[in-house]
Amino acid sequence: MSVAEITETRVFNANQIVPQRLTWEEYLRFGEENTLAEWVDGRVIVLFSGSTKHQQIVGFLDRVIGFYIETHNLGQVFTAPYAMKLSKLRRGREPDLLFVSREREHLITKTFLDGAADLVVEVVSPESVERDSVQKFAEYEAAGIREYWLIDYTSQTAIFYQLDEKGQYQPAETTDGVFHSTVLPGFFIRENWLWQERLHTFEALRELGIL
Repeated sequence: MSVAEITETRVFNANQIVPQRLTWEEYLRFGEENTLAEWVDGRVIVLFSGSTKHQQIVGFLDRVIGFYIETHNLGQVFTAPYAMKLSKLRRGREPDLLFVSREREHLITKTFLDGAADLVVEVVSPESVERDSVQKFAEYEAAGIREYWLIDYTSQTAIFYQLDEKGQYQPAETTDGVFHSTVLPGFFIRENWLWQERLHTFEALRELGIL
């Protein structure tokens, strides 16, 4: 059965695995452009859409990081659905947000990122705890993604992992809830920015010296 036949004859529920194994090329053609799905060793997993709080945090980070990297000409930022292909691991993940440095923009193709990002952010949902904190943690570490931010709005915790000299993730130290990125020079984030009822983009940008 072709990928076209799959999408025409059956609607898949969130977190359901498409039974047929698909090639990478078939996965890229799977569903609509706004379908959130990941490719894991030939299997396609359709994911839940984010909650309101999830989307608010992703949108906030997209705006703040986007303005920052544009101002400093650091690279490009993308949000899901946008696939990141990790060929050696046979994975095609769609992180909530990823950053690609200017020096590595050659990895950006018309439809996906052909390699590991420099920074990945996952905003944890109740159904994604194990996937984000265990499966993706191991994959992103093995792929050499330099920073992995794991943000859990339910418990209001954020862990900012950075690769050490052995290529292993270590949680970065924060001072009074402030994390300073090494991937984004000069960029910092206050954890309490993320937990406010209304996320204040302009306030964050002013503190970062953008406005």
